[in-house]
Amino acid sequence: MQAIALTDQGQVRAYNEDSTTFLCNHLDEYLVIVADGMGGHQAGDVASALAVESLEISWKDEKACFRPGRAEAWLLHTIRKANETILAFSKEKPEYAGMGTTLVAAICTNEFITIGHVGDSRAYLFGDRVLNQKTSDHSLVNELVKSGQLSAEEAEDHPRKNVLLRALGTDDDVKVDVHTFEWDEHEAALFCSDGLTNKVSDNDLEKVMNSEGSLKEKATELIRLANEAGGEDNITVAIIENSSASGSETSC
Repeated sequence: MQAIALTDQGQVRAYNEDSTTFLCNHLDEYLVIVADGMGGHQAGDVASALAVESLEISWKDEKACFRPGRAEAWLLHTIRKANETILAFSKEKPEYAGMGTTLVAAICTNEFITIGHVGDSRAYLFGDRVLNQKTSDHSLVNELVKSGQLSAEEAEDHPRKNVLLRALGTDDDVKVDVHTFEWDEHEAALFCSDGLTNKVSDNDLEKVMNSEGSLKEKATELIRLANEAGGEDNITVAIIENSSASGSETSC
């Protein structure tokens, strides 16, 4: 497999509250993470970094080969543990009270991907030249769309578009969406924060994923498009391809 993870401050924000990484083990299984922090001054970057660090520590301690059921249980447990870590930190340090973060994390093997998801950072599967969204945003506007109270077009410019219904670090009992799907060789998965999807349409995401070039070139182009469209938010992109090829981007 090949993977790349890039994050960018954008054109407006004073600092980057997003965090991302990918890790692989000796079995060529990958953990990909994108977290988009929120909160007061510099609290969001602390929350997202804590979430990523918590999962990284658990991953490095994990030696077993994953199967779908085990991957789902592992993600559910480790994401809830990350939630506890963020909550405990914010209670110890009053200046970080109220901080939180979105999270999309995936265990990727050659046979399947298992996703754990909280908030409005997204996961997509790219195969047969088509991009399909695999997560559903935990946001107020998305719930209004799902219930028929808003159209997809109205949701694009809704004033409460950024209101989240779920996030890590904001509640003792966080609800995590976890699911597994199969993927084939040469298919790819895209993970991103809303700094990308609020500025770049799914059609344009699909065009870039269909373009020639390396994963790094595609991720860089997606970030460029978001910045060109205004770049009001931090932008994070992670792409992993189910391929027998490997390179410097994927060294374990």
